Amino acid sequence: MLIDGYDTLLLDLDGVVYLGSQPVPGAPAALEEAQRRGVRLAYVTNNASRTPAAIAAHLRELGAPATAADVVTSAQAAARLVAERVPPGSNVLVVGGSGLRLAVRDRGLRPVSTAAESPVAVVQGIAPGLSYGLLAEGALAVRQGALFVASNGDSTMPTQRGVIPGNGAMVRVIAAATGVEPVYAGKPDPPLHRESMIRTGARRPLVVGDRLDTDIEGASNAGVESLLVLTGVATALDVLTADPRHRPTYVGEDLGVLLQDYPEVRDGACGGWQARWTDGVLRLDGHGSRIDGLRAACDAAWAMAGQGRLEEDAVKPVLDRVG
Repeated sequence: MLIDGYDTLLLDLDGVVYLGSQPVPGAPAALEEAQRRGVRLAYVTNNASRTPAAIAAHLRELGAPATAADVVTSAQAAARLVAERVPPGSNVLVVGGSGLRLAVRDRGLRPVSTAAESPVAVVQGIAPGLSYGLLAEGALAVRQGALFVASNGDSTMPTQRGVIPGNGAMVRVIAAATGVEPVYAGKPDPPLHRESMIRTGARRPLVVGDRLDTDIEGASNAGVESLLVLTGVATALDVLTADPRHRPTYVGEDLGVLLQDYPEVRDGACGGWQARWTDGVLRLDGHGSRIDGLRAACDAAWAMAGQGRLEEDAVKPVLDRVG
């Protein structure tokens, strides 16, 4: 099985384990079995709006095994980043929700809500109902010289209703108003993966995610292997045209792939499929599962692209068979 080579799964949540209030089909059962086989589960999320306890409770409601200690958030990574740069007990303006406020407090800092309280840092994370007033207070504090830290830079986030603006979109309000770019704590930047490794003690982790620009790039930055599942943001076209830092070690339809033997992929061949280049266009011949076809096509596409990335037109002919 794929999981046999790893001691810890560093799992993204949105688009991997659940979509909004609903589980990704089959995900809870796959995680139960992985845990039963002795693999540590760590839920690593860029979403800083909720506390680890609340996230764990949600996961249990969906049927996934989880405790608060299994959850690592970008709020925790952001709070550690701030605590390493400012004196203990400092005022920190929190532009976000309860998860971010709790993480700041747990690091021995004092969360505040106005620039008038002279915060030494502003930390921002997504939260339902994030107000203009709080964003304005954050901008005022940053203009006064406060350190600006963002939990993550995700421009979008997947939900049951579709893709909606993420924290990265909200960060632009303060950044545009002040001309100051934040220090990012979440994926793909190193602080969140460092937090995950500290909390789990993982020695052979596998990063599992649905986004190339956060989960997979974050794994590349950390020098660890990764699995991309196609239940969230990334599409077949995205992975076919990925540049080297966005290429996962493995590609699967969903978390069920963790409990399967991963097929050999070599020289553009996987399962019953063979991918070849003809007159500058990628072609796919054969038959079998669509995911094996995508694996074969990715192998040929990435070999051709080398350290660059391909144009969409070069790989579009295979999408009818694998997309």
